[in-house]
Amino acid sequence: MNANPVEFPEGFLFGGATAANQIEGAYDEDGKGLSIQDVMPQGFVGPITTGPTPENLKLEAIDFYHRYAEDIALFAKMGFRVFRFSIAWSRIFPNGDDTQPNEAGLAFYDRVLDELEKYGIEPLVTISHYETPLALAQRYNGWVSRDLIGLYERYVRVLFDRYGARVRYWLTFNEINSVLHAPFMSGAIATPPEELSPSDLYQAVHHELVASALATKIAHEMDPHIKVGCMVLAMPVYPLTPAPADVHAAMAADHANLLFGDVHVRGEYPGYALRMFRDRGIELDITARDRELLHNTVDFVSFSYYMSSCETADPAKRAAGQGNIMGGVPNPTLQASEWGWQIDPVGLRTVMNQFWDRWQKPLFIVENGLGARDRLVQVDGHPTVLDDYRIAYLNDHLVQVAEAVEDGVEVWGYTTWGCIDLVSASTAQMSKRYGFIYVDRDDDGSGTLDRYPKKSFGWYAEVIASNGRTLVRPSSQ
Repeated sequence: MNANPVEFPEGFLFGGATAANQIEGAYDEDGKGLSIQDVMPQGFVGPITTGPTPENLKLEAIDFYHRYAEDIALFAKMGFRVFRFSIAWSRIFPNGDDTQPNEAGLAFYDRVLDELEKYGIEPLVTISHYETPLALAQRYNGWVSRDLIGLYERYVRVLFDRYGARVRYWLTFNEINSVLHAPFMSGAIATPPEELSPSDLYQAVHHELVASALATKIAHEMDPHIKVGCMVLAMPVYPLTPAPADVHAAMAADHANLLFGDVHVRGEYPGYALRMFRDRGIELDITARDRELLHNTVDFVSFSYYMSSCETADPAKRAAGQGNIMGGVPNPTLQASEWGWQIDPVGLRTVMNQFWDRWQKPLFIVENGLGARDRLVQVDGHPTVLDDYRIAYLNDHLVQVAEAVEDGVEVWGYTTWGCIDLVSASTAQMSKRYGFIYVDRDDDGSGTLDRYPKKSFGWYAEVIASNGRTLVRPSSQ
């Protein structure tokens, strides 16, 4: 018996999260155009190719496009209350600047929503999740161009008109602050990073922020019941030492990420950002209409959380963390995953309190999980994965979410990242697995694509059914 049970609010939305480019496959079916992901066969760390190549696992991914009904039935078996997925922009507007949407693409997401409704699973939809149409990178240099605001507006109007009555929760851009570190994947910016000027980079940031605010305005005008959130990559930054210079360095690193949430929630650029622009000689084209649109602030703040980092003012101690998209200095007190992502459950509680105190907007944790090399074994004649390491990771993070709720933080839900094995965004591997469901596909593209529930599948089903009461607090609590 759990003597000190964890409690979550009634109606808390437990579920899982995915992205179209990492699960759907069918990259050239039913009128879909190419996306930037189709020319990134090694993830954001690898070279950009001129077109789709056979080694790009995302071209087939896990074939959710044809197996969505089977997969959603498995999510329902776990008791999912919410499922986060993204819509592939190039499935709706193949080139991004087409005048008319692709009906076959729209119909696919109708079918996905039909399945979710059949099981009473709430959809949480990301409008743009690292899958900008490739043509927009090639013709416009992505979000560096102001033209993308209007093209995104056309896209979101179609989505809200088609699905607005069926989807209550929307996210405008995935991990919008990642554009500072992965400009092509996040912002479809074709300029090589070493040639990209700070002014062009932050102009792209500005255009995305305006487009996000415009989408929020459109949604609220079409249906006031729609809730629109921003989505940021959250990573609390600790000073490496108590030295005042290290504390200031950590604050400055934090500001680089908080800027995006500040604009989404407050509707204007904060003073520290304006100073940074001045100090770095960054000049932005910000129109009067832009400033007016930014006042359309989000209803909630969603975020991914995988790790924390440290910062220091001492150049000799600035050893960047392995595998960390956001940079930062490794924390000597923490263990790391095989891919170098440091594991810090308490950091989740920390960042939740920080966001709530700063913005006073409801929070939604829409990505959290452990990438690991799972091994398929036979148990009672059935293939499965004994992923106790994943159970321990998720248990400890969910306990910290409950602690944040006790702290007074308002949080609507939690969706684990990669609830079914999918192609990694950072490395384009299948072997970096996150899911509760094993998908029989390897890094060389071989495999049957058959699905097998892991041990964590049953564990998460119990967590959801008990509203978190089966979670186990660490002995130190």
